[in-house]
Amino acid sequence: MSLDWGRLEEVVERAVRRARSEELREVADAVKTLAEYMKTGFQETNKRIEELGKTVAELAKRVEEHGRRLDELTKAVAELKVAMGSLGRRWGRDLERTVLEIYRDALEKRGVEPGRVEKFVYTDVDGRFMRPGTRIEVDVYIHDGRTYLLEVKSHAELEDVEWFAQKAEAVEKILGRKADRLIIVAVNIDKEALERAAQLGIDAVYGAVIE
Repeated sequence: MSLDWGRLEEVVERAVRRARSEELREVADAVKTLAEYMKTGFQETNKRIEELGKTVAELAKRVEEHGRRLDELTKAVAELKVAMGSLGRRWGRDLERTVLEIYRDALEKRGVEPGRVEKFVYTDVDGRFMRPGTRIEVDVYIHDGRTYLLEVKSHAELEDVEWFAQKAEAVEKILGRKADRLIIVAVNIDKEALERAAQLGIDAVYGAVIE
């Protein structure tokens, strides 16, 4: 229920006019003063409430706008991740082809034609050859009944050599044939990786050895 300030003022003013004694007039004046004070207070409070309401509405609008922008940003980041992932895969394939071309002469001397090297990818779903779900990926060159397995890296480390040896063993089982040669091709290779490759019977084609 709203307060009728006009009606209240009228009642108070009438009481002041009708007060017959000084005491009653003082009481009536006090009531009038209190009423005016209350009116002013309520009006100020209402004003502040209205201002607060406007502020809240503006904040809500800003939050909504920020939320919309955040959604757009999240979507853009997701799209960027997909694009970068795709670009990264293309860069990876291009890098492998580039490295193979750089060392074409060395590979051809070993009986490998770089342009005919194919990617072999196998996911060991049930764990027949490696841990279940392991993705096995190597480069394969087959010619005149001979099979070559290759690992191409820009920088070959010890872990790369060890992993290549494990993958090669699994691929041999998958293909049902022994590889005639395992070759790791790298622009740079760590010294310990080169030594390990020799121990495992892996031929290394490289540009520089990193101590």
